[in-house]
Amino acid sequence: MASPVQQSPQPGGGKRKGKAQYVQAKRARRCDGGGPRQLEPGLQGILITCNMNERKCVEEAYSLLNEYGDDMYGPEKFADKDQQPSGSEAEDDDVEAALKKEVGDIKASTEMRLRRFQSVESGANNVVFIRTLGIEPEKLVHHILQDIYKTKKKKTRVILRMLPISGTCKAFLEDMKKYAETFLEPWFKAPNKGTFQIVYKSRNNSHMNREEVIKELAGIVGSLNSENKVDLTNPQYTVVVEIIKAVCCLSVVKDYTLFRKYNLQEVVKSAKDLSQLNTKQAALTGNGKEAKLESGDKSNQKDAAEGKNNQQVVPEDSEELGQTEPISETHVVSEGATKPELASQVTEGSESHGNDLS
Repeated sequence: MASPVQQSPQPGGGKRKGKAQYVQAKRARRCDGGGPRQLEPGLQGILITCNMNERKCVEEAYSLLNEYGDDMYGPEKFADKDQQPSGSEAEDDDVEAALKKEVGDIKASTEMRLRRFQSVESGANNVVFIRTLGIEPEKLVHHILQDIYKTKKKKTRVILRMLPISGTCKAFLEDMKKYAETFLEPWFKAPNKGTFQIVYKSRNNSHMNREEVIKELAGIVGSLNSENKVDLTNPQYTVVVEIIKAVCCLSVVKDYTLFRKYNLQEVVKSAKDLSQLNTKQAALTGNGKEAKLESGDKSNQKDAAEGKNNQQVVPEDSEELGQTEPISETHVVSEGATKPELASQVTEGSESHGNDLS
């Protein structure tokens, strides 16, 4: 009876050990592609928010980024294993040279396995971080949003916002100040200048103060060029600050208000609403022209019956009225067609300033 009792804990222990080995193997497979597994200082990439489905979000992100990445930078190229660097035969005889060669081959093979886009752990729920390699995230994301804004085609279901991250550093005030002094130079250092706003968001972090961060970054921008001015309505540049745990993500983007805080879903809606509004305004303008022409024709007929003298003068006046008034009306309507977009931008900016700016 002793032997069965001794054997009973072994299967349980074996299952637990197998699970631990499975977890380790799973983590090892994540590292096979090379590069970091989680968000850390020194990375570039794209920060994506989603709605409760991170796995589907990653799939959509890969599909969208590869589509536009191939369009801007060409298809992704992979090196063959046979092309890995190798040393000369003479070096193989030397143990030290052979060891160096092996280390070099390992590094080279790791670099070859690095993909253009690679998902890493972001450290927050409903947030996905895609590390990028060999591309400029801000240009790629702006190109995607600009195309969606023009074509009015919805290309994602789960992805909400897509923010380019041009650099990351430690999420401590002194580290952020030191990093921002050089990071912000391409946009704000003299002779470069522009209007700007600062958008701040923190996740899973309690030691950073929003007011202090915005104040320090605004001071750095002002020190780079005194002509840099704050514009909370329609700025030329938006400094995006995203803090997740102990990592600070920074970027400088354009058209932040026009592209609805870089929200892919809202960009499609705003573009469709604007096109529908322009169609309605065009229909109203056409009806106005027809009404003016009809009234002009009736007045011409009445004036022709009154006398020959009026018959020579009135047609010129009626033609001027029939042509000039609809043109002026069309001009007013066209201005009205653009005003809703500007008004929505100002409203969008005021809301974002209330939530994200001080």
